[in-house]
Amino acid sequence: MSPFYLLLMQFAVIAYALVGGVFLAFSDFIMRSLSLTGGVGGVEAMQVINREVFRWVFMALFLGMAAASLVIAAYGGLLIGGGPGKLIMLAGLVYFIGCFGVTVIFNVPMNEALAGMDLSSESTRHYWTRTYLPRWTFWNTVRTMACGLSSALLLFGVFWTVQA
Repeated sequence: MSPFYLLLMQFAVIAYALVGGVFLAFSDFIMRSLSLTGGVGGVEAMQVINREVFRWVFMALFLGMAAASLVIAAYGGLLIGGGPGKLIMLAGLVYFIGCFGVTVIFNVPMNEALAGMDLSSESTRHYWTRTYLPRWTFWNTVRTMACGLSSALLLFGVFWTVQA
């Protein structure tokens, strides 16, 4: 394994875990806390969070790792091969599909719908409690697990490759 790819994969193990840690915080206690605000406070806080997330390190890691995951998957599947290559390829694909893909297909549309809602509307409170909280949190938990699995698969794949 070239030094560049070894460094990329070591960084990716950490980045996958960091992104997953942010998602874990939301699934574990942030969404539950927002649900206890009586609706308006939680909706308003989530609207602000969804605007602010674009301005920080998290988004660079999240999007950067989507692109890096495709490189990692290709490198593992095409250039390493065997058991370690399969683990590395799977790590990249799990992140790309289970984290990035789930975000684009499920979480972002719900965030966009929530962004345009009026805080004082009964339909907003209904959407928040009946749709957004349970569905967004479910898909967020899927993203959390995908990040953790990607980090572990990549760690084991790199370790196996280096040991061989």
